[in-house]
Amino acid sequence: MVHNSPFARKIASYVQLGEIEIQSVSDLYRRRRKFAPGLDLVHQGEIDQSAFIMADGWAFSYKILSDGARQIVNFHIPGDFLGVRSVLFRTSDHNVEPITQIEASEVSKTDLFQTFSKTPRLATAVLWAASRDEAMVVEHLVGVGQRPAPERTAHLILELSTRLKLVGLGDKTGFTCPLTQYHLADAMGLTPVHVNRVLREIREAGMMTFQNGRVTFDDYESLVDFADFDRTYLDQDGPALKM
Repeated sequence: MVHNSPFARKIASYVQLGEIEIQSVSDLYRRRRKFAPGLDLVHQGEIDQSAFIMADGWAFSYKILSDGARQIVNFHIPGDFLGVRSVLFRTSDHNVEPITQIEASEVSKTDLFQTFSKTPRLATAVLWAASRDEAMVVEHLVGVGQRPAPERTAHLILELSTRLKLVGLGDKTGFTCPLTQYHLADAMGLTPVHVNRVLREIREAGMMTFQNGRVTFDDYESLVDFADFDRTYLDQDGPALKM
């Protein structure tokens, strides 16, 4: 059902959805596509790039520097609206690559603007989602610049957990996670060897285990205290715009 889809659940944490908004979300889902891991669906430098609403799977947005180094900017989960900047900007400023096979609905610039004109409340919700993504990037910048590696790692994992819980894919016991140590390293400005050592330290402290594609919270509250994790920047505690 559209009203219980990850995207609808996500934006419903900001605005209560009425029949008009639910129908508009359904219209945005028309062009559902599948993408294989490793094959970009948004390409840095392209013009007239579409946006995508994630329905299933994991992806990440990244930039490649002239020396070939990769910086992962954010990880994407079901419910995320990918490539909105690529629709609004003349040229896409980043890439998006699937980590797993993903299903996503392609949304053109025309689709997006028509939807916004018909349903201003939904447009406001999408603006909220984009602002929330910006808030996450700010936290990632603070993490890379100021948090020690163990706290930085714990903070990112807790952020993913909170985001997944909103769309029904995680809870305080843990979540399924396809990320590798290479993904985490490129997101946090660390080496894979350093990430491995940090994860081992956190596990040996009895707070969290990340093994075999599963994050398990052994002591969730201690991990929150350790990372100084305050989830208010994710702004998902209930609708701010009501009917």
